Amino acid sequence: MSDIPEIATVGQSDIIHHEGYDPNIVSPYVPAIRVASAARLVFISGVTGAPVYHDHPHVAEVFDAIPADVASQTRIAFEHLDRALRAAGAERHDVVNLIRFFTNVAEDQDTVNRIQAEWFGGHIPTSTSVEVTRLATDSRLRLEIHVVAAAPPV
Repeated sequence: MSDIPEIATVGQSDIIHHEGYDPNIVSPYVPAIRVASAARLVFISGVTGAPVYHDHPHVAEVFDAIPADVASQTRIAFEHLDRALRAAGAERHDVVNLIRFFTNVAEDQDTVNRIQAEWFGGHIPTSTSVEVTRLATDSRLRLEIHVVAAAPPV
């Protein structure tokens, strides 16, 4: 462990580690990311395994085809994130903050962490995980992900 802050630049951001950092600890988040002033911040609405574009008020039948298992829902949510990032001129490594809303952390977190690690391919953003009673879109959904990215300047 080092008492000297460690800074690594990735895309438009600096990954910040501080006192107590141990690279041998496996973690799905970093404590801080500093975004370059030239970056364009991209805020992506929460995505789930449900279609991104759906009616409000919700029509229950629209969600009938969503798989019940968290692994499938997670993969679909990350596909939705890929689309939103690309549309905004950003990539996975540009994600600086991730907020995950679980309906059952104990049951689902390890699966989501594994799929998230595969999706990011070594990049690790800041992250917060929260357990909620239910997600607003549909009671069958188990995970919602909100993202902030720092896209390169145009």
